[in-house]
Amino acid sequence: MGIRVPDYIATLKPYPPGKPLEELEREYGIKNSIKLASNENPLGTSPLAIEAIRSQLKNLRRYPDGNGYYLKQRLSQQLGVKESCIVLGNGSNEIIDLIIRTFVQPREEVLMSEPTFLVYPLMTQAVGARAVKVPQKSFAHDLKAMAELVTANTRVVFLDNPNNPSGTVISRKDFEYFRSEIPQEVIIVLDEAYIEFTDVEQTVTGLEYLNDPSPVISLRTFSKAYGLAGLRVGYGIMPAEVADYLNRTRQPFNVNSLAQVAALAALDDKEFLLETQKVVREGLAFLYAELDKLKLRTHATQANFFLIEVGYDGRKVYEAMLRRGVIVRAMNAYGLDKHIRISVGRPEENQRFVESLKEVLAELESADDIV
Repeated sequence: MGIRVPDYIATLKPYPPGKPLEELEREYGIKNSIKLASNENPLGTSPLAIEAIRSQLKNLRRYPDGNGYYLKQRLSQQLGVKESCIVLGNGSNEIIDLIIRTFVQPREEVLMSEPTFLVYPLMTQAVGARAVKVPQKSFAHDLKAMAELVTANTRVVFLDNPNNPSGTVISRKDFEYFRSEIPQEVIIVLDEAYIEFTDVEQTVTGLEYLNDPSPVISLRTFSKAYGLAGLRVGYGIMPAEVADYLNRTRQPFNVNSLAQVAALAALDDKEFLLETQKVVREGLAFLYAELDKLKLRTHATQANFFLIEVGYDGRKVYEAMLRRGVIVRAMNAYGLDKHIRISVGRPEENQRFVESLKEVLAELESADDIV
């Protein structure tokens, strides 16, 4: 067609989303499949949020509140921050995109770990900037090595906390060291998408540094603990000056009206959040114990997902699990070729996963013996 695009766009590889249940059942002729690939809420969605959505359906002809006044007001009260410090997004992914498009120019640098959330390098490349990836140390951010790689071209640092895909967290002590080692003008983004599942007291959060000279941004979402992944609503907490710049590049009406009322209601549903946390903790304990019986190495997590070293190509395990109606996440795209990642499901889903994985490993071992 003769279309001209920059090389950094032509070579961009799209984000690989988890396979939808409906697609799996169409392709394989399977019914009653389960999905443990996308770190979704095992209980579904807050009943209060569903009721709030129903109440809003009659108003769909109206544009949503472009400023998200009521949601920002509630978040402000709950978090103890000014409304001017909150930016709402179409999922926290949009805030990631806004940060990079607002503060990073072509050929500048964005620092991140490897492996990490794949959206960071994708969005960095999309603006013609350079993603500087620092290998993790023991499946955790190597903050010392990261600090040493900050240059005059570094504009933003992304630290997912807990990390995706390892589930490890950053201590307050380690974060303090990192901040002291880098220039104050470098923006630090603490992506706290899974912070509601964390129970380590010394885990740092960006809210503690909102008034510091160095700009620190917290990213949070309603997709995980609150079960609103399908509505795409997240937010960033940051110095008001930073928020002002993001609001200049943010699309008008970026968070739809159903998402706003659902998020408001979900914040009120404390019972649903507590039950979600309980189910995840109990599910992790069960899965760790069962996988230990299979002599598989697992990685302790502070999120609702965790890594499993399966000893075979993760894609082969993924495909074999699909044939049994269980969707997991192969970690090849993260450079972890012999790992899969699963999110915690309901008890019956966790049991089915374990039984299916036993069958798959036996099948792969048998194939190795034949060869």
